Amino acid sequence: MARVACSNLVPALSLLPKKSTSSFPLCRNHSFFTNNSQFTGFFGIANRRFSASSSKISMSLKAGIVGLPNVGKSTLFNAVVENGKAQAANFPFCTIEPNVGIVAVPDSRLNVLSELSKSQRAVPASIEFVDIAGLVKGASQGEGLGNKFLSHIREVDSILQVVRCFDDNDIVHVNGNVDPKSDIDVINLELVFSDLDQIEKRLEKLKKGKAKDSHSKLKEEAEKSALERIREALMDGKPARSVALTDFEKDAVNHLCLLTMKPVIYVANVAESELADAGNNPYVKEVMNLASELQSGLVTISAQVESELTELPLEERNEFLKSLGVSESGLGNLIRATYSLLGLRTYFTSGEKESKAWTIHAGMTAPQAAGVIHSDFEKGFIRAETVSYDDFVAAGSLAVAREKGLLRSEGKDYIVQEGDVMLFRFNV
Repeated sequence: MARVACSNLVPALSLLPKKSTSSFPLCRNHSFFTNNSQFTGFFGIANRRFSASSSKISMSLKAGIVGLPNVGKSTLFNAVVENGKAQAANFPFCTIEPNVGIVAVPDSRLNVLSELSKSQRAVPASIEFVDIAGLVKGASQGEGLGNKFLSHIREVDSILQVVRCFDDNDIVHVNGNVDPKSDIDVINLELVFSDLDQIEKRLEKLKKGKAKDSHSKLKEEAEKSALERIREALMDGKPARSVALTDFEKDAVNHLCLLTMKPVIYVANVAESELADAGNNPYVKEVMNLASELQSGLVTISAQVESELTELPLEERNEFLKSLGVSESGLGNLIRATYSLLGLRTYFTSGEKESKAWTIHAGMTAPQAAGVIHSDFEKGFIRAETVSYDDFVAAGSLAVAREKGLLRSEGKDYIVQEGDVMLFRFNV
């Protein structure tokens, strides 16, 4: 039986939504269904055109690909971002600066909506992958490229830690032999050391108690309590994300950007010959157990296969996968695993101009979801005309959905559901 090239086991975690900051003035009593590349006088701004970059706020989602030297992380990055090649060479520290690439999130629903709405174009959601230079033991004290590594990793939302799960005498392992647990421990220990150092410095400052008002004092007390519990967990070898915190405590420590607070997916990189039966790979089994213990996700993938796929014409890729005994490339599942890990959802806008997928955090209300398009949409939110993806497809169009009573009018408290197709009414 054909196997999927990538299997995943990921917990759904939620992160605080990022606030929109743009406030470009729009006219009153607007409705918005599709995001245009350029808004025109249709919105009541006479003889004025401006680019989408100045007219909307889109969520910036970053996933950092990390790992020890020569585990296959840059090879994986090359495959994930076909137009953003990192230098993949068989020696440590070949990726000196982080390479960044924007990747479209595969979603077949978007094409269906685009066809039904006869849209001029379809715009998928995207995710930004960052290939971060490898590190070695002692990175928290500056060994190798440790300081650069630790500063770059603070900037990402989630961590994809590539773990070598294949033997190859031609590719030297930085520690001399393949040992997934040791590799994971090296990176995790450096992250723990970095967090402990930062926490100790912060607690010293908090001892001075410079809060000027009662609210600030409460926040400092919450931060101190949370950091003391996190420090205890770190000393026991557990990540900061394993500590149960209240929303108030999370907000209090959020400014520290603790490395072990970030969600992690372990990417078990196997040989091409073992891809179809990766579950029997003893290295993969070891990573699977560790991922469960560390409350993290797991994806099994062959970076070499993904790299080879990018060199083939589209029509030949499926045949190549079949020859390996698998039915699907791992790229799509890797992206979906990242979405799942971060607790993200997708909603759509669809019309003649374009159909577009928008990324939001699970639990966002309709006004917050509108704010992802533009902050003014959230400020002046009136209602959201909403239909589920399945109902939209069954009806065949928004007009028919409205006639059949499938189009709902949702207010400010509505929690946007996965796959909702939405039309926002707002007044600014």
